[in-house]
Amino acid sequence: MAKDKLPRNLSDGCKLCYIGAKLVLFITGRCDRDCWYCPLSEERKDLDVIYANDQKITTPEEAIAEGEIMDALGTGVTGGEPLLEIERVVEFCSALKKHFGKEHQIHLYTGHAPTEEDLAALVGCVDEIRMHPPHEVWKDILNSLYVQSIANAKMMGFSIGFEVPSLPGLRHFFPLLDSVDFFNINQLEWGDACADNMRERKLETENPLCNAIKGSTKWAGEINGHPKVHYCTSTFKDSVQLRERLKRIAMNSARPFDMITEDGTIMYGSMEVKGDLELIIPCLRAGSYYEEMEDGTIELDWQQMRKIPRKFGGERKIIERYPNDGMIVEVIPQ
Repeated sequence: MAKDKLPRNLSDGCKLCYIGAKLVLFITGRCDRDCWYCPLSEERKDLDVIYANDQKITTPEEAIAEGEIMDALGTGVTGGEPLLEIERVVEFCSALKKHFGKEHQIHLYTGHAPTEEDLAALVGCVDEIRMHPPHEVWKDILNSLYVQSIANAKMMGFSIGFEVPSLPGLRHFFPLLDSVDFFNINQLEWGDACADNMRERKLETENPLCNAIKGSTKWAGEINGHPKVHYCTSTFKDSVQLRERLKRIAMNSARPFDMITEDGTIMYGSMEVKGDLELIIPCLRAGSYYEEMEDGTIELDWQQMRKIPRKFGGERKIIERYPNDGMIVEVIPQ
């Protein structure tokens, strides 16, 4: 998506999401809250693990490598609760800034109301702070520590706002809209991790083909329309945000024979070699690439694989997967 087509009410971090240029740095799964709508999976929730996009990592250097693969223009630091590991946040974000430059935009999500001490530690390595107060405190938000955090953050040079799910009660934030730089509402979505909690509350999806919760757009309407409010739909996240990020990764990581799809996935052929590989190579177009795998198969252009006579190979399949050795989407036997 071209930058000139972006909505006007986006924070700098959100602009990166729209063009798929944000590295997602999951800094820890630890959290001192227990929000019923938390979407984290068992592989992350309450565990002290680190991910860069979907790759499990342990060092800042690995985060930088993931950022390089997608030509990241910025990073979103998520959790869990990142401020429980603030020293790690500073370590990773400082490394990212040093490598990619000061213009590499970094935004941090937190359920806390950052203290002056927290903010002082983040100066120079985080640009934008997105607070997401638990739903149960919304009705008392004007009397909460979040109000002071806004004032402190702005005084210290941060861009600061809220990012919350679309739930009833958003009207309580209305008096604070003029004091923040942005207010993001994410459409509430059904998730495996919080499905039981949603059933208890009689929530259901808008239709069987999507994860958006019925009524969530109406709840967002309590404040949606204010110039600082941006409503991010589940459709956008699925059809635009993820796709644009995958495309950037694919463009930098695809092998010569990988075909990049419109959705940002890659497709290639996988063929079991029976006999002498040297008999197969002449069947390929001159200058073609292929890769020998440890399991005795070769991976190659799927269209060329179809043209190789059956007598030269065993099982064949076309594989579609996320780029950079990501999740397999579909396997098509040939």
